[in-house]
Amino acid sequence: MKGYRFTKYVPGEESNDPFERLLKIFLDLLTYTSGDVAEALSWMNPLDREYSLTDDEYGMGDFIEDLKKKGYIEDDTDGNGGTFQLTAKTEQSIRQRSLEEIFGKLKRSGRGNHSTAYAGQGDEPLTELRQFHFGDSVENIAVTESFRNAQINHGIDDFMLTESDLNVREKEHKTSCATVLMIDISHSMILYGEDRITPAKKVAMALSELIMRKYPKDFLDIIVFGNDAWQIQVKDLPYLQVGPYHTNTVAGVELAMDLLRRRKTANKQIFMITDGKPTCIHEAGAYYKNSFGLDRKILNKTLNLAAQCRRLKIPITTFMIAKDSWLVEFVQEFTRVNNGRAFYTSLQGLGEYIFEDYIRNRRKRTR
Repeated sequence: MKGYRFTKYVPGEESNDPFERLLKIFLDLLTYTSGDVAEALSWMNPLDREYSLTDDEYGMGDFIEDLKKKGYIEDDTDGNGGTFQLTAKTEQSIRQRSLEEIFGKLKRSGRGNHSTAYAGQGDEPLTELRQFHFGDSVENIAVTESFRNAQINHGIDDFMLTESDLNVREKEHKTSCATVLMIDISHSMILYGEDRITPAKKVAMALSELIMRKYPKDFLDIIVFGNDAWQIQVKDLPYLQVGPYHTNTVAGVELAMDLLRRRKTANKQIFMITDGKPTCIHEAGAYYKNSFGLDRKILNKTLNLAAQCRRLKIPITTFMIAKDSWLVEFVQEFTRVNNGRAFYTSLQGLGEYIFEDYIRNRRKRTR
């Protein structure tokens, strides 16, 4: 048996495998095309002509065949020739790619909940000892220290172990966190020559992958809101698209509150990614819309919900991808009423802001 062979690691050295190089580009294109395999592959050809991504030994046709052989794409179930669909492996690879891109500097750790400043039931033992009390778990007894106490208190000749000799090792209290991530999919997310939905999707995929890997006992629900609001699954994120919608912030917050109400944990929070003001509400079986400025009727309903979340101790952190002065005023008022937080961020800094606030909030312990 040969065992393992080690080679010198050169930081930043690119893989020589042509498939791996092309796969990174392909996964990025899938995010931009909302999971449209055919469109992503069609973009690969002009990129290949301009940047010489392939050579005579390994062409784009070889790459497509390898995608099928390695389980990244499969023939579409509708039976149309030449069309493909993504597999679960590719969906997970896209999330992992987003995680590495946005949170690439994080150190990974094993399973666990969120550390707090409190001692109590948890997984991580601490150095502190205390006397045993009725009701303490037997498995937390520090055996060596307890026997030492017995020898000191009673001597070796008349050795006995009493309850007063027992010491218990403290454990770091662990808590879980329930987060709802709201993503605005109104039409303005692709207006004004700026693609705002793709960075929002990448952040959502990175955050979901981070939580599933590092904080598996946490809860993450993802909802999108336009004229209405509805919940989506993590696997649906690569396919998310903007629609011809107004912005019904009220529907989004109501759904988020309903989801959090079902989570049996003390720490609850809402993250909202948006680029605009609320312009729509649903009442009496119809939509009430007004895209011109801040409509008082819509605004009051939105602020009332923000205040209700505050009473329920659900902070809302708003990530505003716009800096218009009157939009800033709305976010400031919304944040003040909720006693939440607001970030006015560029698309490039969105991931870092969300991660930092997630880490900050998950360390809290609501009594």
